[in-house]
Amino acid sequence: MTTLLNKPLAIGFVLLHRFTLFPFAAFVDCLRLAADEGDRSRQLRCHWNFMTSGGQAALSSCGATISPCETFRDPGEFDYIVVIGGVQEEQDATDSVALAYLRQAASVGVPLIGVCTGVFALIQAGLMTGRRCCISWYHHRDMHHRFPDTEPVADRLFIDDGDRITCAGGAAAADLAGYLVEKHLGKAWAMKSLNIMLLDEARKGAHPQPQPVVFGKVDDRLVRRAIAVLEQHLGEIISMDELAGRVGTSRRNLERRFSDVLGVGPQKFARDLRLRYGAWLLHYTGKSITEIGERCGFADTAHFSRHFRSAFSMTPSEMRKRASSPGNDQVDPFFLHIDSRLAV
Repeated sequence: MTTLLNKPLAIGFVLLHRFTLFPFAAFVDCLRLAADEGDRSRQLRCHWNFMTSGGQAALSSCGATISPCETFRDPGEFDYIVVIGGVQEEQDATDSVALAYLRQAASVGVPLIGVCTGVFALIQAGLMTGRRCCISWYHHRDMHHRFPDTEPVADRLFIDDGDRITCAGGAAAADLAGYLVEKHLGKAWAMKSLNIMLLDEARKGAHPQPQPVVFGKVDDRLVRRAIAVLEQHLGEIISMDELAGRVGTSRRNLERRFSDVLGVGPQKFARDLRLRYGAWLLHYTGKSITEIGERCGFADTAHFSRHFRSAFSMTPSEMRKRASSPGNDQVDPFFLHIDSRLAV
């Protein structure tokens, strides 16, 4: 990685209404710790400014506010402009002033960084045409539906395309900030920040995102609670009696409710869920087939492979080979999605 050591790193933050606090805090704290000796927080090696469209305090999605903020400065003052997005609701009004500012920054060649749902703002500003957009698995479906002409990527932490950088958000914002600190100030300063933040080192952009096992709209509360228990115990077999006891019902009632809501019994649902998790691991991790089978709660590789072939009409080895073939589309990180009356 090329390191630029002579110039302080200048970052402008565009905080949209109800922005997500955690990725913002992770990003700016990494800068703060790299900016000065010890924990003195002087803006020496890094400079940053918080901006909103009217210079008002920025309200986060959790209710905390960031103040003081200022109106948008000349984008040429910054090495990067980072836009932190907020809660995505259809009724939320688009911040046209912020979008115009992002277009202005792009027109003068300032690299733009979309963090979390800040990626949506870059798209709405017309600045992501023909580009991949790194997005959290949580927002993958939303982006796909709202912006079908984009290419959402939810299998990594961030994507650096030079003048556009997109980040999934969450803790990955610290990884991205560490990456930029190392690029501009050197590895020692990046490591200093991350170590104080109790992180071993910055994960690479291609590092896979942790994926959900289930994300969906199952209306039956008891079934939803049972799914949550299964999600938390993918690496072990839970008896149906134990599962029923964990959610406070009888085995017979649990089986009836699963059949009514999802069309399958809880035992088959649990096994299929573990198999789909195994398919995701084959696509997005380098773990061996034996390790994946064990992680998914199967007694041995042969047991895992037999059920896997029955479910997917191919062996785990064949799926991994297919996944690594050039031009092959990897599984959608939402392929474990469960909707009402839809079985996995």
